[in-house]
Amino acid sequence: MKYIRAIFSGIMVWIAVSLSFYILEQTLFVKDSFFWQSFMVSIWIVFFAIGSAKFYYFKNYQMSGLQLGIIMSLTALFLDIIITVPFVEIPNGRSYESFFTSPALWILAFLNAFSVFIWQKQNHKKTPA
Repeated sequence: MKYIRAIFSGIMVWIAVSLSFYILEQTLFVKDSFFWQSFMVSIWIVFFAIGSAKFYYFKNYQMSGLQLGIIMSLTALFLDIIITVPFVEIPNGRSYESFFTSPALWILAFLNAFSVFIWQKQNHKKTPA
């Protein structure tokens, strides 16, 4: 059950990031700048990751923050493979290669995992015996 909840946390992050990019693509001042969209989402993903981690740890599961962050990032990447690229990127003239070789994607995946790791370390310290 704890892995299903971790995967669901990854789905929540993927939805939040996807919606963020969609909204930014419609926003007047940043719609033509992938750099600024990525920059803004790279800040927001910290909050998305922490919110999803709070959801996961609400049930008092004992998974390490790094493991949870990696599962969440891998879940989001899997959803990119089966949903984002075929239904968003390819119709816009891009490809799997262009999507998965983008440094922004890997920065976001790293920030997600690292944010969960740091947040879990800060908020779930073991009490001394």
